[in-house]
Amino acid sequence: MNDIPLVDLHASHAEIADEVRAGFDAVLASGAYIKGPEVAAFEREFAGFCGVGHAVGTANGTDALELALRALELEPGGGVVLPANTFVATAEAVVRAGLTPVLVDVDEEHLLIDVEQAAERVRGAVAVMPVHLNGQLAPMERVLEVADGLPVVEDGAQSQGAARHGRASGSWGRISATSFYPGKNLGAYGDAGAVVTDEVELAEAVRLIGDHGSARKYVHERFGFNSRMDTLQAVVLRSKLRRLPAWNEARRTAAERYDKLLGGLEGVALPRTLPGNEHVWHLYAVRIERDRDGVLAELQQAGIGVGVHYPVPVHLQPAFRQLGYREGAFPVTERAAGQLLTLPMFPQLTEGQQVRVAETLAAAVRRR
Repeated sequence: MNDIPLVDLHASHAEIADEVRAGFDAVLASGAYIKGPEVAAFEREFAGFCGVGHAVGTANGTDALELALRALELEPGGGVVLPANTFVATAEAVVRAGLTPVLVDVDEEHLLIDVEQAAERVRGAVAVMPVHLNGQLAPMERVLEVADGLPVVEDGAQSQGAARHGRASGSWGRISATSFYPGKNLGAYGDAGAVVTDEVELAEAVRLIGDHGSARKYVHERFGFNSRMDTLQAVVLRSKLRRLPAWNEARRTAAERYDKLLGGLEGVALPRTLPGNEHVWHLYAVRIERDRDGVLAELQQAGIGVGVHYPVPVHLQPAFRQLGYREGAFPVTERAAGQLLTLPMFPQLTEGQQVRVAETLAAAVRRR
């Protein structure tokens, strides 16, 4: 067990335990375990938080991405432009929706979608899916320009509460999907997700498809599947959503502290914020120039919960071999995959814990 965990879910739970327990008791007494008033209330509150008109709860974030794509009724087999530097679920959802991932590289400084490459690949595509990575938005004004009228679907799984030029994650594209996996900034006590949009027709389509294509019991208007948010998760998410702005501010404070503690450390490149972004620091990932895996092992042995996100990029995963990409296709993504090291980050992270992380990391790097 790590003395300093990568994410401390117990600390967040301790802040809301009594509130959640009371909410669970009310749900258990009502017997409304699927959908119901708690889910509807969370959908209204989360839509307002994102600055859009509609939110639809889903069973998980991957389903949310798929439902967003299906609601758009895109041409079967059409290409969806997305960055190679992302969790595999982004590409999985594209395939599950009957579409084709069209991968592009990311920029060297922020590891967000390379809009110049996207501009080259968008011809003949049916949609663009930028990924808001690690807690900050992609350069959305440029993405919209490059999309040139194609629907933009935001993958906002790591950006609850983030904004760009004052405009919230989820409010830029025609439709956006997010995940409430427990470790997210807004995390459930299990799997959950949501789709947000300003278009009532898209929201209605998402709700219909995610409920077996049925708006009336035993009448199925279109082919769908089962992806509904359960009521207990809505109780948790409503409680956490009320605290999310303060928790995100605590993450910003922790990120600033890491910047000061690690600034100037030779062999370590710190994460950068794209100008115009309000970062919420879902992850704080540094780049280790020499022997990342050795540094990782040394910190783990010291009881520090560091991790590696996406050590094998999507295009090199065996499951996506059919896309035809080879090693070297996306050099920035591939280089980052061998260098990135994620440090502990959660709202309750203390200054003392961060000092220990920084000192241990510095000693490990200097030994390389």
